[in-house]
Amino acid sequence: MQQANQEMEAEIGKAPPKETSLWKDALSRIVKSKTSLIGLIIITLLIIVAIFAPLIAPYHPVDDGSVIDRYQSPSAKHWLGTDALGRDIFSRIVYGARISIQIGVIAVGISGVVGVLLGGIAGYVGRWVDMVIMRFIDILMAFPSILLAIAMVAVMGRGLTNAMIAVGIVGVPHFARIVRSTVLSVKEKEFVEAAHATGVKNGRILFRHVLPNTMAPLIVQTTLSIGTAILDAAGLSFLGLGAQAPKPEWGAMLNAGRAALQSAPWVITFPGLAILFVVLGFNLLGDGLRDALDPRLKQ
Repeated sequence: MQQANQEMEAEIGKAPPKETSLWKDALSRIVKSKTSLIGLIIITLLIIVAIFAPLIAPYHPVDDGSVIDRYQSPSAKHWLGTDALGRDIFSRIVYGARISIQIGVIAVGISGVVGVLLGGIAGYVGRWVDMVIMRFIDILMAFPSILLAIAMVAVMGRGLTNAMIAVGIVGVPHFARIVRSTVLSVKEKEFVEAAHATGVKNGRILFRHVLPNTMAPLIVQTTLSIGTAILDAAGLSFLGLGAQAPKPEWGAMLNAGRAALQSAPWVITFPGLAILFVVLGFNLLGDGLRDALDPRLKQ
């Protein structure tokens, strides 16, 4: 009996186990997941290459090279070969990382801001406002994303800026639907009802109490959308509607190298691989974040 009392006192004296936050737990899950870690490494390399592009690229990405250097195969002088104008492909891919990050940030920024506002208002206000906004979202989702982007660029005019705007608008429905579904569940919570009872205005409740609770799914959607935005913008540039020459954008490089597909396949192979790995990196990280931030998977 005395031994049992001593064991009970020892248990009571122990400090309670520390609870890890959702974000710390998510970070540990990402580090432990091989696929998520690979995606994080790819994205980190992309950012490093974009920041230090002038130091990494051995040649200027836009200036024409020598006529003698046209369609040179990969060698010690030109690691990934040269294009039709004698420009170093490796240097153009390195500088193209900057354009890819720009596309991802701006396009997804447009999608996120507009989508969060529309989805938040629709879910919180409800009634006819919800019906009008969501019917507009349904109309946007009725069209294939790349087809809708092509139509918008055709109306606004070709160019990288218009392509980013078009890709951003195409991505709005995904953010709006995620935010709306989350807001519909959050606005019924006790803390929201308490805010109503104390006289807090609806706008403050929405932006200070409701929308912050949508951060976890928004982070996942943002990560996945960046890869999709880069891929869509590359598709527009490949069709001649996005970035125009001589910008070293990867999709435009694919378009310029089509004529030499058989004689100089490296002209399109390496830009295509760059798109592949970057989009794969964002998708792997996004999938990892989705698993890590899902509280149902927390053990």
